[in-house]
Formats: sequence, C-alpha cells, structure tokens
Amino acid sequence: MPDGALTLAQFEPLVGSAFTLRLGEAGSLTAQLVDARHGDWVPPEGRAPFSLTFEAPEPALPQRIYRLEHEHMGCLDIFLVPVARTATGLQYEAVFG
Repeated sequence: MPDGALTLAQFEPLVGSAFTLRLGEAGSLTAQLVDARHGDWVPPEGRAPFSLTFEAPEPALPQRIYRLEHEHMGCLDIFLVPVARTATGLQYEAVFG
C-alpha cells in the first residue's frame, strides 16, 4: 500500500492491536500500536498529517524503514524513529505528512 494512500482513519480502530515488525534475518518483534493522532496543522489541500506511535520490546532499533505486518492492513513499509524508552521497551513514531 503506497504511503500516500494511508490515512489516520485506517489506523484509529487498530490502536491497541499488534503488528509484526520484521527485522530481516534477525527475525521479528511484536509492536503494539499505542497511539494514532492528527498533526497540529491541516494543509490547504491533500492529506491531513498524522502520526502513529508503536511500542516494542528491547532491543532498541535504529531509525529506518521497517516492514510492519498486520492482519487487516497487510504489509507496510514505514519509517520508524525511536522517541521514548518505557518500562516495557521503546516507543517508535511514524509521521505522515
């Protein structure tokens, strides 16, 4: 699914659900979608910006494009940035403009 086709409305019902985060030959992790929200501004035309926050267990992963899989969304290649450490792992953010 191309990035331009993704919308916040597709992700809002999935908050709390698990995605498989593929790590190539290193295997995979389970990442939970913990937040989906609109950005702070709306452009005059085009898609309104939004962000997604995922939480995954250690190890800490560097920022880069990861393949995420979900039973309802299929396979998505999303640029994730680590933004916070939590008691159970790390949070990663994806921003769509």
